[in-house]
Amino acid sequence: MSRVPLIDPKTATGERKALLDQITGAFGATPGMFRAVANSPAALKMMWAGFGALGAGTLAHKLGEQVAVLIADRNACEYCLAAHTVLGKKAGASAEEMREAQAGRSTDRKTAAALVFAAKVVADRAQLGDADVEALRQAGFTDEQVVELLAHIALNLFTNYVNVAFDVPVDFPRVKLLNAA
Repeated sequence: MSRVPLIDPKTATGERKALLDQITGAFGATPGMFRAVANSPAALKMMWAGFGALGAGTLAHKLGEQVAVLIADRNACEYCLAAHTVLGKKAGASAEEMREAQAGRSTDRKTAAALVFAAKVVADRAQLGDADVEALRQAGFTDEQVVELLAHIALNLFTNYVNVAFDVPVDFPRVKLLNAA
């Protein structure tokens, strides 16, 4: 059971309702994570805007979802692992590509570099060196994409923390964690 109430979009009012209506329209339902974050309209607005901004960014949606499952696994966030596995498949990733990304692997050089970078950011709390950023450039990332990748990582950390800290019930098909945090 969630440690914070899951706001019902049907009874929400004001800005909270407007945001939840947008989210429901995008997903066809209102995922529990958004209902938990809706306890704070400011936090919900920030999170939803972040998803929108990054969704319109330069990185492929598939890559964003592959990075998300890696981070979810590293943080033992069953909610995000389940949700982003579904979203990754919708973005064109195979089940195998999502399993490999969860483990931090990819046969695609650029994706592999992004996963190594994301894993290091999470494990070392962003204590990076010049070589870490240069490895992304060598794999074909522009500086814009390097910064955007870090934004994806930060947004995923927030959503992982919401779901783990508040014990939000998983409402997507479950995926087994590889690495418990």
